[in-house]
Amino acid sequence: MAELKGNRFGTHRVLEPKGVLPQPALRIDNDLSKEYDNEILCDVITLNVDSASFTQIKDEAGRDPEKIKEIMFSIVDRFGKHKNPVTGSGGMFIGVVRRIGSALQGKIDLKVGDRIASLVSLSLTPLRIDEIKQIHIDIDQVDIKGQAILFESGIWAKLPEDMDDKLALAVLDVAGAPAQTANLVKPGMRVLIIGASGKSGLLCAYVAKKYAGVTGQVIGTASSESGEKFLAEVPFLDASFRCNATDAVGMYEQTAALTDGKMADLVISCVSRPDCEMGAILPCRDGGTVYYFSMATSFTKAALGAEGVGMDVTMLIGNGYTKDHAKISLEYVRESQYIRDIYKQRYIG
Repeated sequence: MAELKGNRFGTHRVLEPKGVLPQPALRIDNDLSKEYDNEILCDVITLNVDSASFTQIKDEAGRDPEKIKEIMFSIVDRFGKHKNPVTGSGGMFIGVVRRIGSALQGKIDLKVGDRIASLVSLSLTPLRIDEIKQIHIDIDQVDIKGQAILFESGIWAKLPEDMDDKLALAVLDVAGAPAQTANLVKPGMRVLIIGASGKSGLLCAYVAKKYAGVTGQVIGTASSESGEKFLAEVPFLDASFRCNATDAVGMYEQTAALTDGKMADLVISCVSRPDCEMGAILPCRDGGTVYYFSMATSFTKAALGAEGVGMDVTMLIGNGYTKDHAKISLEYVRESQYIRDIYKQRYIG
């Protein structure tokens, strides 16, 4: 089959509605027998489903693996990509390069057979799932047999040789959060990490302490008893407490108690459930910054909620991409034996 000419941003794969980009599109073409000159075709090994998306799928399925499979197959069959219709989010994949379009050959540092991780969302990635082999229900990872397409504008990272694939995938899935945290935290800052016991939260806490230094204060929260016990032992947290992220007043009161009423200069929300917007806004000081790294966030609720309580805070969308975020975040994991051990325990077993 002769190669077809593709659009840099992948609009040639959009079926409905025409004229939009692949991410907001309702349906995209996942007929991977079609060969475009600027696409990278990969054999997919594992999907790392976005935390907000997988939490919603697990809740809908009652954590039944067979029902989870049904939901995932249904999403891809309907939309040509794994874009959760409830959360709007996707995830990422690891796989092996099978084909590189002629327009990209010699222009990118990639060859057939390379093992890579996609650094763009599954919510815009043409995907075919032939078989779901295994569901790792507690770490949001699903082993499959299938294929996916990366567009010319898509970003990816070669899997590191000094790290297990599952570990690298877990880190790369949240790479934007710690890299952005490094940009935001200054020496002496008071930083509140909501959901600090999770995958992104723990890395953000490590980076926050690294840059806030001995004069700064890094506080972590968890919603469960086990999470609270875990955070009490984390060496780079100055304090921690247990509070449901939807309890905005509780968040405010406990943060006030730990900061002598000064509140947090920066709040980073890493929770994967809805209705946690105000739980991040109230603990922030007037003139501070709230960074939402969760696809469950409603920015309408955040904006109107801040207005409703008279809070003048800067609110940042958790862009999953920050310049060199993959290299930066992998290096943090290499740097911290503690993080590496925790991640290995959770994501490799």
